[in-house]
Amino acid sequence: MSLRICVGGATGWTGKALIAGVNDAADLSLAGAVARKAAGQDAGTVAGLGHIGVIISANVEEALKAEPADVYIDYTHPSAVKANALKALELGVPVVIGTSGLSAAEYDEIAKAADKQGLGVVASGNFSVTASLLTRFSLLAAQQVPDYEIIDYAKSTKPDVPSGTARELAERMGAIQKSVPGYPIKDIIGPQEARGADVGGGRVHAVRLPSYVLAVETIFGKDGERLTIRHDAGTSAGPYVAGTLLAARRVVALKGLIRGLDNLLFGPLPA
Repeated sequence: MSLRICVGGATGWTGKALIAGVNDAADLSLAGAVARKAAGQDAGTVAGLGHIGVIISANVEEALKAEPADVYIDYTHPSAVKANALKALELGVPVVIGTSGLSAAEYDEIAKAADKQGLGVVASGNFSVTASLLTRFSLLAAQQVPDYEIIDYAKSTKPDVPSGTARELAERMGAIQKSVPGYPIKDIIGPQEARGADVGGGRVHAVRLPSYVLAVETIFGKDGERLTIRHDAGTSAGPYVAGTLLAARRVVALKGLIRGLDNLLFGPLPA
């Protein structure tokens, strides 16, 4: 029997690619789709596949009650994803979260709901496998080098700052050890914003310019040497679809929240 998938954010860049990916996979089937402005339309038509007989719902509750699903995948808006995830868990459906922009506190709330329901949640600011390698390598480096900063690149119209990839990375690196500026931020001469934002204990600088899709760079410094680790995304949603569907296949066997595709792929970071 195929795994039934409901996709939230069905009209978005990744959402449309996910609908195509689910439709093409032999072990998956599209049970539902969510997009408020496209409610009532055929999901396949919206994704450019032609009519597939799955009607888009206006909200998560409507979609999951109309047709049972084994996994709910969320690629909606940062302002909606927490409520969507909590509603899916309340209805007994495991969740994969690809939407960026959630805070650590919001993830804590989702984790508590997942534990209460005995269901799995996999959340990642970036579901690209190569981006997960950037995360794992950066976390390993942060264990050894306490001085680091993060540069977050994205398109000029991206509304959330930093990106989910950079936010998740900064919070997880900060949990290992915080990067303390060599000169106190409160004492610098000039606008403090020029030194970036403190996100989870590390300085994050967000660049928003045309031609970027998404890129993250971690820079580590020691006396006499530097280490730079960088990931650049291409223009296709394919890498995100592959990682997201990998997570969807695994989340049904999990309990609780796994944050970061690297943790799903490689397990907990070595002490």
